[in-house]
Amino acid sequence: MIFSGELPAGSDHLESELAERLGMSRTPVHEAALMLQGQGLLEVRPRKGVRILPVSAEDMREIYDVLTELESLAAERAAEAGHSARDLAALDAAIRDMDLALKHDDREAWARADDRFHAELVRLGGNMRVVAIVGMIADQVRRARAVTLFMRPLPVQSNEDHRAVHDAILAGDAEAARRIHRAHCQQARDMLTGLLERHRLRSL
Repeated sequence: MIFSGELPAGSDHLESELAERLGMSRTPVHEAALMLQGQGLLEVRPRKGVRILPVSAEDMREIYDVLTELESLAAERAAEAGHSARDLAALDAAIRDMDLALKHDDREAWARADDRFHAELVRLGGNMRVVAIVGMIADQVRRARAVTLFMRPLPVQSNEDHRAVHDAILAGDAEAARRIHRAHCQQARDMLTGLLERHRLRSL
């Protein structure tokens, strides 16, 4: 509901209200709220419910600073690990699904496959702390991307970048894997924050 805008930035909600809307008791709603607070999506305010937090272009720059370093490290470590083509099957499948989605001009399917690629890349890096930290902030990127998905150019270059990272990992070229993925993340940051500013989406 946060991603879709049904719970807009800046809005306040009682946990009892959310529990009724979701058809469940307050306990799982409270536990979910604490988890989402840790991901920076909302603020839990004692006896006042929750407030949905905005995400600004500046927030996204800061988030991408962290995400770029961690995902680039994961790409480097994955290349150093000596993964086989079989080990990279899920990464390859995500890229193929991204290509298919663009062929059918299905941006939502592309976004889902892109999420899978990034999650699998981080997993292949083999550092569980990196996995946990990226998982904590990835939802904020997903939220901003959901708003800008149909504003951006067709993400053909993104697919090409992903294939190049896959190939560098398979070849065991750690420097190339890190360099290519770092540039990819920086381009994604500039595109996303540029759209937020150009369309005056100061906060989401």
